[in-house]
Amino acid sequence: MTQSGNDQIKGVVKERYGALARSASEASSSDDCCGTDCCSTASSEEALTLYTSAETQDLPAEALAASAGCGNPTALASMQPGETVVDFGSGGGIDCFLSAKAVGPSGRVIGIDMTEDMINLARANARRLKLSNTEFHLSDMEDTPLDENTADILISNCVINLAPDKDPVFREAFRILKPGGRLMVSDMVLVDDIPEDQAADTSNWVACLAGAEKKETYLGKMRDAGFAEVEVLSETPISGDDGWRASIRSMNIKAVKPGS
Repeated sequence: MTQSGNDQIKGVVKERYGALARSASEASSSDDCCGTDCCSTASSEEALTLYTSAETQDLPAEALAASAGCGNPTALASMQPGETVVDFGSGGGIDCFLSAKAVGPSGRVIGIDMTEDMINLARANARRLKLSNTEFHLSDMEDTPLDENTADILISNCVINLAPDKDPVFREAFRILKPGGRLMVSDMVLVDDIPEDQAADTSNWVACLAGAEKKETYLGKMRDAGFAEVEVLSETPISGDDGWRASIRSMNIKAVKPGS
């Protein structure tokens, strides 16, 4: 894909997720702006079924309304008190806030998002929760302001598929993880090719469909970036997976940066 094509896709993604953030800031249902137009091909209400009521009961309504993931990476990352967590594509902050609770006041949580409206929403939600261990940065995933060897854990929830070029995203994840650090990703991945016209449709990009890559390619990019112990923990067909959508799976994938 050309650079102009990459920029076009990023622009569409920013526009759609900015609209979701503005809707969520009013604590309204995201059905108006999301539906099949945002990640997981489902409403935020469906995305929230990925979390337990105990996890979400104390979170701001605005954070819940902005949820558009396809997994719950915080539940699988085995976070420990005092650890540093980075979230690629942090959105309204739901996974960051769950991480903040897991790592405690001695830990640190850093959200990265390229959509200004989402960053503003996440910061407002953090203030509502009176969190002192959580911060949010406006940045592309492939070029963050973070130092090398910053994080013990890097999570991402249905966002890397939105990147037109995933190689630099995984390289950046590898760079900012400490040796021995863990990568835990929930994302949309293909088990078969999808039609070219569907792959070229930008509405399918923002729905986390057209940007999905073949399973072998996706895992290979993680290994090429330097990750070891790459493993698919679970693989689930998306809801309503008829026709070409039957080629798409929601996967939970883990990996480790070698070292100790």
